[in-house]
Amino acid sequence: MRRLRALALLLVVACVAGFECAAQSKTGIQFRTVKVNGVAYSYEVYVPPTWTPQKKWPVILFLHGVGHNGTYGEPPEPLLAPRFTSYQKQSQAIVVFPRCRQNKWWSDTDMEAMALGALEQTVREFHGDRVRLYVTGLSMGGYGTWAFATRHPGKFAAIAPVCGGIRTPPTIPIPAVSTASDPYADVARKIGKTPVWIFHGSADETISVEESRKMAQALRAAGGDVRYTEYPRVGHNAWDPAYSDPDFFPWLFSHRLKKER
Repeated sequence: MRRLRALALLLVVACVAGFECAAQSKTGIQFRTVKVNGVAYSYEVYVPPTWTPQKKWPVILFLHGVGHNGTYGEPPEPLLAPRFTSYQKQSQAIVVFPRCRQNKWWSDTDMEAMALGALEQTVREFHGDRVRLYVTGLSMGGYGTWAFATRHPGKFAAIAPVCGGIRTPPTIPIPAVSTASDPYADVARKIGKTPVWIFHGSADETISVEESRKMAQALRAAGGDVRYTEYPRVGHNAWDPAYSDPDFFPWLFSHRLKKER
């Protein structure tokens, strides 16, 4: 009987140890693949070291700028996840990093489907919390953030576009988010009450700061929940100060949807 008890105890210990190892193996930077219309796309997922499947986790969808367009195994490098997670040693959320293909934009139907497909797979695999989904992006990814929030109102608990815009900039042929006669009012109406924190540098020569100024004004006029930060004398790289802001992640995680979609 003692031997049976000892064996049972060993089995319990082994199962617990195995569970912990399995959980640990899913932390850090993970690589996954999502298929859209028969095409396979690789993406990165950052899983915090404290991750456990015993609770639900907030999930951030990160949309990079045009300089990181491509596929894995060829330029551009390095990986996306280490750069984003280095801004703050935060381990409170899972972060999804889809990669836009060359000569594509986040607003393209297939790229949007790929990014949202990667988000959905991540939510299912890593026990993501559907009332705490967030999207942020920089430059082209800022445009993508506006586009995703406009096309999927109520999906994200909060959004944070960095040096993005609504109309096509003169320097890069990024598709306009809206072609309405007043595109800013149109986007503000579609986003509704979703909390927004906009970041932009006042000296940006790639995407005019007027894009963010007008969007903040339109959201306020529509009664939206908007926060606007403009960095004096900062050029296109508004993402370093934005993501390093100690209030950024606490602000993001303070929002959640009222009910799961």
